[in-house]
Order: sequence, then structure tokens, then C-alpha cells
Amino acid sequence: MSREAWQRWGTDDERGALNNIGPAEVQNATALVRSGRVLSLAQTLSPRTPVPPHRAPLQHFMARDGGDYAAGARRPGGFQFAEDTVVLPLHIGTHIDALCHAWYDDALYNGFPGNGTRSTSGATRCGIDKMGPLVGRGVLLDVAGVAGNPLRNGAAIGPRDLEQAAQQARVTVGRGDIVLIRTGWAEHQGRAGNVAFDGEPGLDLDAALWLAERDIAALGADNFAVEVIPFAPGTVFPVHQRLIRDFAVPLIEGLLLHELATTGCQEFLFIASPLPVAGGTGSPINPIAII
Repeated sequence: MSREAWQRWGTDDERGALNNIGPAEVQNATALVRSGRVLSLAQTLSPRTPVPPHRAPLQHFMARDGGDYAAGARRPGGFQFAEDTVVLPLHIGTHIDALCHAWYDDALYNGFPGNGTRSTSGATRCGIDKMGPLVGRGVLLDVAGVAGNPLRNGAAIGPRDLEQAAQQARVTVGRGDIVLIRTGWAEHQGRAGNVAFDGEPGLDLDAALWLAERDIAALGADNFAVEVIPFAPGTVFPVHQRLIRDFAVPLIEGLLLHELATTGCQEFLFIASPLPVAGGTGSPINPIAII
């Protein structure tokens, strides 16, 4: 049973690798801002946002709209308003996985029991509400840029690919970094309405461990699962299992990184905050790169 990060930050810790970001790391990250340009790295959310077959799509309802007033609704003092409701899976579009999202051997990160995650109560341990905001040094490893084109579905990104991308970017991946991997999948097919979730380029397990061993705080990519699909023979979501459960590294999925890549900026101030859903296994986010 692997447990690389267990008890590193105490037996009751539920934030994991995000503890690698302290006040000094945040201050250093703010010094990376040069132009003040702000880029959103998130997909737009709507009922048309692609989701894999096992997830329900987003639903959007208006509780009060202009049609109500056209039908004769009262306008006290002339006041009119609109109000709506959204029902959505927490793992949709650009989102972050909580540390309760994936596990094996019936144990979450830090040895918390997997049976503590139930439909009636959510996750009693390592829920998204325990994560807090992410603010730190973002590092873009543009693997697609190094290759000169979007990677094909099923292409595995290994440690050597990450080393080449880091060398081209002239960055050294280190403690507290929020590392973003551009595969080109998002602009190649990820924005289409008929997205196929049965294959994508992504990290192999060796590449994921290469990053985790450098004490990164979080890992994201511009694809559906961060890791390569199909998986290596005999494995199922190996990157999710090892990084989330063993190294306590949260995964950010569904990023849009093409615009950031066109700026030529490889390190930047990264800011994102999940919705603090009590016991949630993940949350949509709007990650911001400030360059």
C-alpha cells in the first residue's frame, strides 16, 4: 500500500500537496506579474457543455424572467428582476478534483476510510470544502507546442516530454508549483459538441510521478482526465489513484490553454477557488492566469 504523502502534514490533514504553497510562495508568485493581463482558462458552462456518458449535463432554469412581466407580473415601484437555478455535476467543464474523488484499497489520502463518502452526506473527509483557494506560481508545460501540433488521441506523455517542455520554457518545476500541461486536445476536439471521451493524449504514470516527486501543489491539463486514455494495460486511472490518493495532488481537468500558450508566458500568477460544497468530490472553477 503506497502512501507517499500520508501524515506529511499531520494525521488530520485534508489539503495534501496544497500545503506546499505558503505565504512566501504566494508572494513570489505575485512578482511574476509583468503586464497585468488577466486570462481565464475556463470553459463556458451551459447545457451544451460536453460531459462523458455517465454524467448528467448541466440544466439551467429561469425562476423569474422577462416573460413573467410580459404575462402581467407585478412591478412594485417599477422594479423588475431575473433569477435562475443551475443543476450541474461538480465534475463538468473546467473543474478540480477533491482528494476524496479517487482512492483504492478502501482508503483515501492519509488513510481516511473510503466508506466515509456516501450519497446521503457527501465526503466526511477530504471534501472540496477542505481545499480552499489556490494561489501560487503557475507553470505551463506546452507539450503540444514542443511537438508542433496537438497530440493524437492515446499519445502518452512521459517524463522526457515534460523535461523537454520545461527546457523550452526555461523553467524548473519545483515545490508549490501549479503545473498545467497543454496537449492540444481542447482546441483539437474539446470544444466540439460531439466530444468523444474514449481516447485522449495525456500523462503516463511515470510522468505524473516525476511531477509529484518535485513537490508540486496541483496538476492540470487541457483534456478530460489529465492522464492518457486508453490506460496502460492492466491499469484503470493510474494517475488519479497515485496522485490523488498517495501524493495528495489535486487534478484540474478541462483547462483551455491555447490563448495562454500564444502569449509565450510560461510562468505566471495562478488563481482559482473551488465552490466550498460541503463534502463535495470536486468543483467547477474559473482558473485565472495573470501575466
